[in-house]
Amino acid sequence: MQEQQEDIAIIQMVLQGRQSAYAALVERYQSYVFTIVMRHVHNRELAEELAQDVFVKAYKSLADFKGNSKFSTWLYTIAHHTCLSHLRKRPDSTVLPGDEKMQLVVENHGQSGHHAHVLEQRTQKQLLDQAINRLPGSDAEIVTLFYKAEQSLEEIGAITGLTPGNVKVRLFRARSKLKEILQHVSSEFSMR
Repeated sequence: MQEQQEDIAIIQMVLQGRQSAYAALVERYQSYVFTIVMRHVHNRELAEELAQDVFVKAYKSLADFKGNSKFSTWLYTIAHHTCLSHLRKRPDSTVLPGDEKMQLVVENHGQSGHHAHVLEQRTQKQLLDQAINRLPGSDAEIVTLFYKAEQSLEEIGAITGLTPGNVKVRLFRARSKLKEILQHVSSEFSMR
């Protein structure tokens, strides 16, 4: 709730002429926007370009933000539509996440204590991110919005144009697929 109030205060500053205040919103949401875009395009350079486009579009439309939803929901909606628009224009640029080969690099096997724990967490996060990348684009987006961006079912529905019920069903199915992928990946990992 406090973050939402801070967002609104920043938006007011920008609308009153302090454009530099917008940098705080970019900094707060850039990683989530990039992640959402990356789930659609699977190309780092293109994702960076599209994420930048999202923030430019949001900046130009900032006066249209009414505050009926969280700023993050509004911003992620712009990201979602920007990606869909891009993919409609260039269908040849889409790559299915399942087509990518998963790679897991584990460094410094001999570490112990805190460093080993940090390494294990980092490895688990990489495993999870790579498993999410294997999901179809819409499933990966819903999982990312729900778990990483902490959006509610209603907010995800507003972003994607789905009903909250459909979001709930898709989230359930995506979690089932994710569980299968993670089981497959962990068995691949244990064979190494």
